[in-house]
Amino acid sequence: MRTLGLRVSPTEVTFCIFDSDENRIINVEEVCIPNALETPEKLKYVRATLLDILREFKVEKAGIRLSEPTARQVSIERVQIEGVIQETFASSTLKAHYQGAITTIASKLQITKTKVKSLIKNEEDYAEVNDWGAFSDKEREAILVAKGAVNV
Repeated sequence: MRTLGLRVSPTEVTFCIFDSDENRIINVEEVCIPNALETPEKLKYVRATLLDILREFKVEKAGIRLSEPTARQVSIERVQIEGVIQETFASSTLKAHYQGAITTIASKLQITKTKVKSLIKNEEDYAEVNDWGAFSDKEREAILVAKGAVNV
């Protein structure tokens, strides 16, 4: 089964495709959101691109890492993109999907919130993924979300 994990920024969406049957990462990539577009067109672009990714990789389950509810500064752009992604999940052919902050991801992975934070910051190696340290923080988050989607 293939799963998708997403981590959103105001200017890009980082995604990971994970194959649970082969226990391997198929793809980790960033989708840059064109800055020349106005907000409605940016949201439309994200939705269309996400639907293409779901189709191309034959994704069955997915997850998105949401902004922390206790964040000091909330990025309106990020929240808007996260909302469009959640709507896209709901109206797609996915078998299941989830959304949440670090606590939710930790519960899907059946590890502690502290361990998830440590893995994201690369303070410890994640033996389940080769070259864990070679990935950026956002890529590591997307990978953890994709692996957590297996348990949805």
